Amino acid sequence: MKQIQFYTIKSSGGLKAEISTLGAKITKLLVANGKGEVKDVVLGFRTAEEWQTKETYFNAICGRVANRIKDGVFEIRDESGEPRVYHLPINNGPNSLHGGLEGFNAKVWEVTGQSAYEITLHYRSKDGEEGYPGNLDVWVTYTVTKDNTLRIHYEAKTDAPTIVAMTNHAYFNLAGEGSGRVDGHELQVFADRYTPFDEFTCPIGTVESVEGTPMDLRKPTRLGERMKDPYFATWRGIDNNWCLCAWDAPKELRHAATLKADGRTMECWTTLKGLQVYTGNWIEQNKGKSGKVYDVQHAVCLEAQNWPDSVNHADFPDVVLRPGEKLDEVTEYRFS
Repeated sequence: MKQIQFYTIKSSGGLKAEISTLGAKITKLLVANGKGEVKDVVLGFRTAEEWQTKETYFNAICGRVANRIKDGVFEIRDESGEPRVYHLPINNGPNSLHGGLEGFNAKVWEVTGQSAYEITLHYRSKDGEEGYPGNLDVWVTYTVTKDNTLRIHYEAKTDAPTIVAMTNHAYFNLAGEGSGRVDGHELQVFADRYTPFDEFTCPIGTVESVEGTPMDLRKPTRLGERMKDPYFATWRGIDNNWCLCAWDAPKELRHAATLKADGRTMECWTTLKGLQVYTGNWIEQNKGKSGKVYDVQHAVCLEAQNWPDSVNHADFPDVVLRPGEKLDEVTEYRFS
């Protein structure tokens, strides 16, 4: 494996991030609260070796396709218009998760641009990698702004029809990494629909209203209270997709969610059409960067992405990318 490097970017407003070439991961994110107390609000590890071997999705770019593809199978039309079936590695029950056995989170990216407040990383995913067709070039640019926003810009181009739907899998604890469970965090999700899933947490293909269900987070809700609901208990917490807009809605930057704790507020804004909320249900006894141990529900992920298994549902967002087209998506985490 290539040598792993770490780069620091900092805004004039004080927001500071460290980015690794391994998985294009956010390895540190330093944020002040209203009292001026600065804490690192993403979980993580001390050494490059630990980043490679422990909880490898921590704060990483996941792809080619984030989340689950049912049975690891999808069909798209090739350049001649003929339908072709592709088979991906199975790594999550019967499904393919986060790009396969070695997705983008496990790759060493190349830095192609850098300034004091911005860094761009590039990775070329070759034709056939993890079963996906086409040579795919992807770029991710992290920018920290003077108004304390961490902006993530995703771009991609391909030389053959393929599918791509990336996300960043940041594990947030706004009270500071290593501070324990996120029960006291308050979450609001600006979505009135969600995608129900099967026993393997893969969508069944319908879209339903959150009204009258545990999925209704339209008002600020303490995570500790909601995670106790029997609906979420089977999966040890929340791991669900909310629909931020209709599958065919025009692209625009939308307010997806607001998370609050310890005098810090984080708003998630995105051009993507879904938000997967995950409460670190399977973190188990990992010694983190400050020497404290991470465990179940010690973090919450707000993964802006397209809906899981979109390629296999006609009325889900289109994740097919073709030659001559360019993927162009943005997610922002705004701190105050």
